[in-house]
Amino acid sequence: MQSKAQRITGWVLTGLVGLFMIGASGVPKFFDFPGKNEMMEKLGIPLPLLPTLAVLEIAVTVIYLIPRTAFLGAILMTGYLGGAVFTHLRVGDPWFFPIIIGVLAWLGLALRQPTIFVLAKAGASASR
Repeated sequence: MQSKAQRITGWVLTGLVGLFMIGASGVPKFFDFPGKNEMMEKLGIPLPLLPTLAVLEIAVTVIYLIPRTAFLGAILMTGYLGGAVFTHLRVGDPWFFPIIIGVLAWLGLALRQPTIFVLAKAGASASR
């Protein structure tokens, strides 16, 4: 049985992940800011590729934020964040932040839709 507090916590986590992915990470890729060129050069990402990455990031996040498509969005966001982990690992930067965002995204979804916990438990049992 899902409590109201779980549902609210799930939506708060979902909102925070969405706000970060769109507002702090996706949209800024469209704009110039100090240090952007150096950062992208270090990461090995060509500047003309940034708008495409921004559109992908915003799109998977919007899919995650829509209740009907949230599960698909979480899967797609996990893939996007996996690419971010690889990019940071490749250049020797700290790599754990995208993993934290992914865990928070799945936790937010699971608190909103408790069947995610059931699926995770069933998957863990089946792998033994």
